[in-house]
Amino acid sequence: MLREDVHGGKGQMELMLFRIAGQEYCIDIQEVREIRGWAAATPLPQAPRFVRGVINLRGAVLPILDLADRLGFGPTEVSARNAIIVVRMGEGLVGLLVDEVSEIMTAGADALQPPPAVVDGDGSFVKGILVEGERLITWIVLENVLPRDVSLAA
Repeated sequence: MLREDVHGGKGQMELMLFRIAGQEYCIDIQEVREIRGWAAATPLPQAPRFVRGVINLRGAVLPILDLADRLGFGPTEVSARNAIIVVRMGEGLVGLLVDEVSEIMTAGADALQPPPAVVDGDGSFVKGILVEGERLITWIVLENVLPRDVSLAA
């Protein structure tokens, strides 16, 4: 999301960066509700492979999605370093299992490049590529992480 920064400049983005399979990804910081350490999830029968299960989040059942598996990198081998990023998706909350949360950064809108044509489209997981010096950071489209026929509404 683009917004004015505290100094009145336009086109600043505040992003949360995280790692999956050795690569950097980001989402808009306003989509993040909280960050938690890894907690073992209770598996759900017949859930898609990328759904690790559910955890208890202060009395609410929170589904945990393995973002690496959902993006096609295979299941995450969890350790104490892993993190769960709690985000709002549609009408509910979901936890995204990532390797680690690395930083919060502010970037100018001019740093965001459109995704390559090979991944562009309505169902793409890629909003764009953030270019910061030599770093290439993939911006994830959260709305497309969950299949369209799945609802989180209670």
